[in-house]
Amino acid sequence: MGVDRLQKVISHAGLMSRRAAEDLIRAGRITVDGTIAILGDRCDPEAAEVLVDGLPIPVAPGRVTYLVYKPPGVVSTASDPQGRPTVVELVPSDPRVHPVGRLDADSEGLLLLSNDGTLTHRLTHPSYQVPKTYVVLADGVVSDAAVAMLRSGVTLDDGPAAAVSARVLDRSRDRTLVEVVMTEGRNREVRRMFDAIGHRVIRLVRTAIAGLSDRTLKAGEWRLLEPDEVRSLYAAAGS
Repeated sequence: MGVDRLQKVISHAGLMSRRAAEDLIRAGRITVDGTIAILGDRCDPEAAEVLVDGLPIPVAPGRVTYLVYKPPGVVSTASDPQGRPTVVELVPSDPRVHPVGRLDADSEGLLLLSNDGTLTHRLTHPSYQVPKTYVVLADGVVSDAAVAMLRSGVTLDDGPAAAVSARVLDRSRDRTLVEVVMTEGRNREVRRMFDAIGHRVIRLVRTAIAGLSDRTLKAGEWRLLEPDEVRSLYAAAGS
């Protein structure tokens, strides 16, 4: 695309209409490389950092982010030395994308794949504390006291771990359905937390990432995120 007027760069990225971009520029809400933009400014979308209200927006051409329902047995990597199916095989091969974070091979549910490096960093770096929601089917009757332990924290072999929130969705005679919200992403962390409270995980499903969910996706299916959804992800990791 090359250097072009800022409002055109933003609209070409599918983020908003050119008129909406012009209104934001007039209001002083857009910066380019740290400088408040004015109408008439031009920028190179491949190199410029464009922020709206202090939050980055992806203006570089060709940026895509997919929401995928990862089935169990599929690994959250671009390749696997053991020859297991990978999550990148579920989406188009062009443009090339990478998993945003991970979801262990035995688990299932929502995972993002993207070629937006800035978004990937913000969603995966621990300092941004991006929440992810899981529904866990656990063996046995998980007591209220055990659920409280998930919230207050348990000790794992790589340090303490605590859920942002945890609540029972359903109990039966020998199984319990628990919703857990985490902001960390250590290897098999949720499973190990349930082991620590004495309950084996039968099934683990990630149902939301930074508030983004989609109950229509079935295992192995994917869809391209809309621009407003990408902006919501940036906002969730904006602090």
